[in-house]
Amino acid sequence: MNDTKSGDDKTLSVTPKKTLTLKRPGLEQGTVRQNFSHGRTKSVVVETKKRKFSLPGDKPEPVAASVFTPKPAAAPVAAAPVVQEAPKAPPPPPERSGMVLNELSRGEMEARRKALEGSKVREAEDRQRAQEDAKRRTEEEERRKRERDESARRQAEEEARLQTEAEARRRAEEEARRRAPLAADVATVDDEEEAKPRRTGAGASAPPRRLATPEVARPAKPTKSEEDRRRGKLTLNSALSDDDARARSLSSMRRRQEKFKRALHNEPREKVMREVILPETITIQELAQRMSERAVDVVKFFMKQGQILKPGDVIDADTAELVASEFGHTVRRVAESDIEEGLFNIADRPEDLVSRPPVVTIMGHVDHGKTSLLDAIRNANVVSGEAGGITQHIGAYQIEKNGQKITFIDTPGHAAFTAMRARGAQVTDIAVLVVAADDSVMPQTIESISHAKAAGVPIIVAINKIDKHDADPQKVRTELLRHEVFVESMGGEVLDVEVSATKGTNLDKLLEAILLQSEVLDLKANPDRTAEGAVIEAQLDKGRGPVATVLVQTGTLMPGDIIVAGNEWGRVRALVNDRGEHVPEAPPAMPVEVLGLQGTPQAGDRFAVVNNEARAREITEYRQRLARDKAVAKHAGQRGSLEQMMSQLQTSGLKEFPLVIKGDVQGSIEAINAALEKLGNDEVRARIVHAGAGGITESDVSLAETSGAAIIGFNVRANAQARAAAAAAGIEIRYYSIIYNLVDDVKAALSGMLSPERRETFIGNAEILEIFDISKIGKIAGCRVTEGKVERGAGVRLIRDNVVIHEGTLKTLKRFKDEVSEVPGGQECGMAFQNYEDMRVGDVIECFRIEMVTRTL
Repeated sequence: MNDTKSGDDKTLSVTPKKTLTLKRPGLEQGTVRQNFSHGRTKSVVVETKKRKFSLPGDKPEPVAASVFTPKPAAAPVAAAPVVQEAPKAPPPPPERSGMVLNELSRGEMEARRKALEGSKVREAEDRQRAQEDAKRRTEEEERRKRERDESARRQAEEEARLQTEAEARRRAEEEARRRAPLAADVATVDDEEEAKPRRTGAGASAPPRRLATPEVARPAKPTKSEEDRRRGKLTLNSALSDDDARARSLSSMRRRQEKFKRALHNEPREKVMREVILPETITIQELAQRMSERAVDVVKFFMKQGQILKPGDVIDADTAELVASEFGHTVRRVAESDIEEGLFNIADRPEDLVSRPPVVTIMGHVDHGKTSLLDAIRNANVVSGEAGGITQHIGAYQIEKNGQKITFIDTPGHAAFTAMRARGAQVTDIAVLVVAADDSVMPQTIESISHAKAAGVPIIVAINKIDKHDADPQKVRTELLRHEVFVESMGGEVLDVEVSATKGTNLDKLLEAILLQSEVLDLKANPDRTAEGAVIEAQLDKGRGPVATVLVQTGTLMPGDIIVAGNEWGRVRALVNDRGEHVPEAPPAMPVEVLGLQGTPQAGDRFAVVNNEARAREITEYRQRLARDKAVAKHAGQRGSLEQMMSQLQTSGLKEFPLVIKGDVQGSIEAINAALEKLGNDEVRARIVHAGAGGITESDVSLAETSGAAIIGFNVRANAQARAAAAAAGIEIRYYSIIYNLVDDVKAALSGMLSPERRETFIGNAEILEIFDISKIGKIAGCRVTEGKVERGAGVRLIRDNVVIHEGTLKTLKRFKDEVSEVPGGQECGMAFQNYEDMRVGDVIECFRIEMVTRTL
């Protein structure tokens, strides 16, 4: 290598190797493809300027030259002479700075090589991606072209169909014009407007030729354009376009064509006959909707019948059936009571029935020992809990004898509980008639026999109190014959057992007779179905809420069941037996207390289990509405104007004693109501403003104050707020525990409201013998007392020819010249009337006394 310090350009340019041909120019160009949304791309030209570097033996760069020599390098010589020259000597070993430069150049070369390879790979990927995008765009173009072709084909078919229909209508119009030229001309004008094709083109036919008939002038109506009116199916072009015009469906166009054809031939539309379901009452609007008729047409029908009604007026089912028949429809009547179908009396299959315990009702006269007999059977003291030693409620108990269960229902024997006793007979299988051996057959014994026969249940006679010294069982049997109760010992079929409740005599025989009778009856029930039964008693317990004592007659009642009892419903929260124990289920013929009702049902109501709460609410709402309607109908005749009420009071003179009655259980309240209804007469009666089960509350006092009623509590008490309100209002609250004491007090109160009776007592008669006319005094009648006596101050009547002429009082009574208080019979006296002087000889004066006597019911 030549010396680099010489400054010779040729010496500096000598390069022995051809590696200079591999050097890339200092400026490189490339393209970068940018991808945007919706498949758009853009190519950008990128220039890359690279720094020069030298290899060992190459021409040093300007930077290297400046390192080794302070003198700047001259312009480079041409490439060809440099290549043609051969090296003169091998290059000297590089110095330290030259080695560093050589190492840096190698690293940069490796990086450049790798960058070049990466750029080639990216270019290949870009080319492949561009090819895929082009292929995708080609496929999209072909799909859109196919869709456009399909849309054009459908439009062509639609236009061809419309043209065919237009041609058919044109032929029909020509036929109609031959029949009626003027009417046909009008139809032709409309038809030509309808028959215009939606689009014009090579495939579209020319519009039909207008006939040379006189045109009918009519007012122009603002209509849509032909394009809007003839728009058919929704196409891809119309969906993608910005036109928001609403397209008519093919069904709409078809209906228009049918309507036009009917109008052309005057064809009436075919009437659709329907089956109209009619409830008990329905509005005219609802009836029209069910018949698919216009309410105006129904109103017009009523107007033709002479009735002016509105669509909102309510008509009964008979009228609605007449209207529907006139309009040509068939009718199916339904009643609101259909909602209760399937609730009771569900038929069971014979193979599902199993034996059940008998339900026995103990009946008889008051104080004949019914509860004592049951007490002896149950070994429990039930009588001690009843006030006055008589049963006030219906109790239900279940005992077990020889492994077989027997359900007893104890009904009160007092006359006020007749209705309760009747309900007890309705749910029973066997009636045990308790007759005291010392009293024999009594009035309520006869009533019990009548209830048992009405219910169709067999009777077992229990002759009680045989331990008394005056007991005569044979007399009981003989008297029962008069009431068609034939016991076995007298040749009949009725079982009779002589028992003693206090001594416990023959109780086993009575139970055996009951079991024997139940075997004859073959009592069965299905326990694997929804429960049904009857409410024996119901009350409002302070801690537990409404509590109903029910007797399950069929099925099995479980906690969680939804039951409907009368006008109330509820979900069974718990079942409690007669011993106060919670039981998991109540099979047939088992009496239990049910907790969870929404309200207190009536004693004697039937209950049944329903599927869901919605049905329970529906049934109870219907029953409550029915009860309200009955109450309104019952009191409808009692309401009227003020004048009617006043005239009724003046003419009838009816006085009412308002009462607010609260009792412990519903059965007691019903018995009190029945007893008080019998007390009234034409002048006075007890009016029960409110009666309910539960304690006396402040609202009861407010009601009594408003209605001027008295408050009666039967086995209940008033709370502190009610007592304070009653004291402030001056209302008396009477408490009772025995029903006949309550009835006696109400009877006495009603008797005090009766007006006293006017009672007339005859005193005597006197005959007029002479008439004396005295100045300053008037006429004096000289009389002889013919019967009884005459008293001054008593009432007198002047009788002539057996006809009362005058009735009044005496002004004076004299014997000779003295005023006397009375004149006995056979003596003569002088009498003068107060403000009356028309007396004649031969008239009879009758003397009487008026007494006011207090009346009682």
